[in-house]
Amino acid sequence: MSTSSSPALIIIDMQRGMATAGPRNNPEAQNRVAELLDTWRAEGRTVVHVRHLSRSVGSPFWPGQPGAEFQDRLAPLAHEHVLDKHVTDAFANSGLEHWLHQRSIRELVFCGVSTNMSVEATVRSAGCLGFNCQVVADACYCFDRPDLDGRPRSAEDLHRVALANLQGEYAQVCESAALLAR
Repeated sequence: MSTSSSPALIIIDMQRGMATAGPRNNPEAQNRVAELLDTWRAEGRTVVHVRHLSRSVGSPFWPGQPGAEFQDRLAPLAHEHVLDKHVTDAFANSGLEHWLHQRSIRELVFCGVSTNMSVEATVRSAGCLGFNCQVVADACYCFDRPDLDGRPRSAEDLHRVALANLQGEYAQVCESAALLAR
């Protein structure tokens, strides 16, 4: 069992089905995720790839469907940890907390999709569990979505609100250039 004092990179739901899921913000997010992933790999740091597998037959994220596969550029290497989840929160009934504790990992860097869904849910849990979290704003994105009254809300607005929800209480929000410069 290895231990790590450097932060683990948690890449959330960067699957083929997310690449074409609808109008979104942050079109360069995949490039920022790839830069983070390349840096973590070059430095031999821990990477966790989170994959959403739907329990709804017909979903693009149903196991075995092309949409459930990782985007080619962000596919895990054989030694990198892959965590399958069935709900938005990657900590819920997944063993992720135990896996990280076994490796003495207390610092987490999050990126991926969707900022206002799986990223926010997972970071909230991580913060509540006592992990030191950072969310890389320009390496996350989300999709346009109506509010409860049916009014359209832009992906950028939803992204900014989700990050504001996390800032300070659950995580520190940063940009990839600043994170990689440290």
